[in-house]
Amino acid sequence: MSWRRPVPLIGDQSSAAERAAEPQAWAFAAGARESFYDVLRARRDVRRFRPDPVPEPVLRRVLAAAHAAPSVGQSQPWRFVVVADPSTRQRAGWMADRERLAQAEQMDDRSRAHLLDLHLEGIREAPLGIVVCCDRRVAAAGVLGRATFPDADVWSCAAAVENLWLAARAEGLGVGWVTLFQPDELAELIGLPAGVVTLGWLCIGWPNERPPDPGLERAGWSRRLALDDVVVHERWPSDQPRPPVSRLRAPEPAAVVAAGDLGDALLTPPESMGRLDADVNKIIALGHHALSTGTLVLVVGDHPVADLGVSVFRREVGADVLAAARAGEAMGVVAARTVGLEWIVVDAGSSAGDLLHADALDVATVEQLIADGVIAGRRAAAHGLIVLGEVGIGNTTVAAALAAALTGRCAADVVGRGAGADADTIGRKVEVVTGALARARAKHGARLSGPTIALASLGGPELAYLTGVVLGAAEEGSPIVMDGLATGVAGLVAASIEPAVVECLIAGQRSREPAHAIVLAHLGLEPLLDLRLRAGEGVGAALAAGLLFAALRIRRDTARVASDADQPRP
Repeated sequence: MSWRRPVPLIGDQSSAAERAAEPQAWAFAAGARESFYDVLRARRDVRRFRPDPVPEPVLRRVLAAAHAAPSVGQSQPWRFVVVADPSTRQRAGWMADRERLAQAEQMDDRSRAHLLDLHLEGIREAPLGIVVCCDRRVAAAGVLGRATFPDADVWSCAAAVENLWLAARAEGLGVGWVTLFQPDELAELIGLPAGVVTLGWLCIGWPNERPPDPGLERAGWSRRLALDDVVVHERWPSDQPRPPVSRLRAPEPAAVVAAGDLGDALLTPPESMGRLDADVNKIIALGHHALSTGTLVLVVGDHPVADLGVSVFRREVGADVLAAARAGEAMGVVAARTVGLEWIVVDAGSSAGDLLHADALDVATVEQLIADGVIAGRRAAAHGLIVLGEVGIGNTTVAAALAAALTGRCAADVVGRGAGADADTIGRKVEVVTGALARARAKHGARLSGPTIALASLGGPELAYLTGVVLGAAEEGSPIVMDGLATGVAGLVAASIEPAVVECLIAGQRSREPAHAIVLAHLGLEPLLDLRLRAGEGVGAALAAGLLFAALRIRRDTARVASDADQPRP
């Protein structure tokens, strides 16, 4: 049975079906678009102004247009100081004249003449000056989007200037942007507090010129470049060698969008399953619409680093868990069976070195382990979802060292309690990871950033094998659910080899290990579960797999809405 789509009374009332049927329907009518482009092409930097006042309603419309500009994290950092006082405008004109002469002295004869010919009387002539300011007193880390681009607040203010300029042109006003000021002097002139900076002075008023072309072009300062001279495709032109072509491909955009469209057709609000919806969409985009089974790949490794006092358990415990897993009684296998997963158990062998004094493995062994893992990943992918698990006494120390090398963090950032370490054990883990990183960096230098060298120097056999499993499963387009830190590091190594791997990865859980959050952040993944698990063995990933199976079933069996042609409108 088909049901009516619940149409919201506020916000976006369109459906995915409507948007898919007519992607260009959001465009304005042809006449409105042409008017916009007319305004855009006719914008000019005006230098001469009439003294006639600007009516308050017109000024407010122009300022409102500036205030409608996009801003990073909706921070709206712009402030507009409107200056009408003639004495202030005269002082500003004096400051600009002084700076113009100072800059002219630093130019060649031709450029100096052009600069001195520029008419700056607009500061005094125009009835209004607007000093556009950026309030930077909010820390960059406190604004969404500024932690990575701290100057995005200033760019937002520049977007506000453009909005103001275009609105003014539509109203018939002229605008001239003058930046011939020492910023501190201009800030002092209008009394700006510390932390608020200026983007210059805008002269605004009715123009006493109507230039058909941009002023600096008319004056012979420069010509506008052809569009093809400023547009490049894919990469900046360079003689540098291009990176190797990836063998893997992420799902096409059409498949990604189609997965979201399927969710929009349900009798429920969009994104009603919250965090789950993103991973369900990822699975569907990979082509798995009815996924209900999969395989736990549980890989066991042995680590001499455990003999350095970094674990509260003897190395032999790993062998006991391996035997229990093969008997179907280890916790990871039981968890897998509980949610309907098959399982395979792999003994990946032992590291040769203890990280602190010697490399864990040689490169040839790492390459062979990865190759074996690729074969296993391909085979397991035929059965649906791949769930990763591992066993290895001391391997949180190994994974922490490898995570530190791959993410550039120090030992104190990545070392955690593992399976119940006390303060003394944690201290030894920090010492071992610090020493191991120093040794590896001294031996391998910049090559340590390479995935194979990193695995050989600071990894372990189960991490190398799991890296191959991820690569092999991703080749087959299988979704891969990671468990704790060790499997997350394997996913990170695989992604450094083949970046498209990330589109197959799902973070099943976030463990207590501090390095795990760092690794997930580098992968750009949010965990489904945060239960403070310490079990390892893929237990958290298996629980997450059960949640994913349930979510896929809910998505598959929930009522669908009727076509948009049958929808009533509020």
